[in-house]
Amino acid sequence: MLILALDTATLVSSVALAGPGRLLAELTIQTKKTHSERLMPHIEQLLALADTDKSAVGAIAASIGPGSFTGLRIGLATAKALAYALNIPIVGVPTLAALAYGCPVPGAILAPTMDAQKGNIYIALYRWLAGSLDEVAPPAVMTRDAAAALLSARPEPALVLGEAAELYADTFRQAGVALAEPHVAMPRAGSVALLGARLLAGGEPHDVMALEPLYIRRSEAEELWEKRQGCRPR
Repeated sequence: MLILALDTATLVSSVALAGPGRLLAELTIQTKKTHSERLMPHIEQLLALADTDKSAVGAIAASIGPGSFTGLRIGLATAKALAYALNIPIVGVPTLAALAYGCPVPGAILAPTMDAQKGNIYIALYRWLAGSLDEVAPPAVMTRDAAAALLSARPEPALVLGEAAELYADTFRQAGVALAEPHVAMPRAGSVALLGARLLAGGEPHDVMALEPLYIRRSEAEELWEKRQGCRPR
């Protein structure tokens, strides 16, 4: 079965096509164009390069966050529309888990991250055990300093992946925490596709109508609206 995967959680636009146990094609690019402008053309280009028609796609895997609120909405809306139109299963893949899945390093704690603005980051902890990715700590929001302190205090070596590896490199280096190289730190739809295939094989497709982004926190616009209205967070 062919799986089409999308990752729009960051400024990186990434689409990939995977078959059983292998990555067939991937297109990953970071430009100033918005996902709404480039996502569908990238999907069409990917299928053309792989000499595959959309009718041959058997499932959709979409990165569901955390990450950019706008990017996630665009990516998931596109993925759901394709799954519905083609009448094929869809699986939502946590963005941080996909980042860790692309870095199979045993014996270390993998700390995939996303920028949460104002010095904060989204972070989760994973490790590889017997060929499978194990979640050590679920996604959370914390300051960059708190994340660096958390990782430096662990007994095993830690490796930071994702946006914080670039944005807050000095903070982690000063805490003695290792940073992934740029080609490993960047989100990739290939990882979303292969992890999505594992989730589907384990019987975890999602309801195309009910699948929602994993935001972790409310958007700044929502927080400002509540502040102006005098509402209390629920």
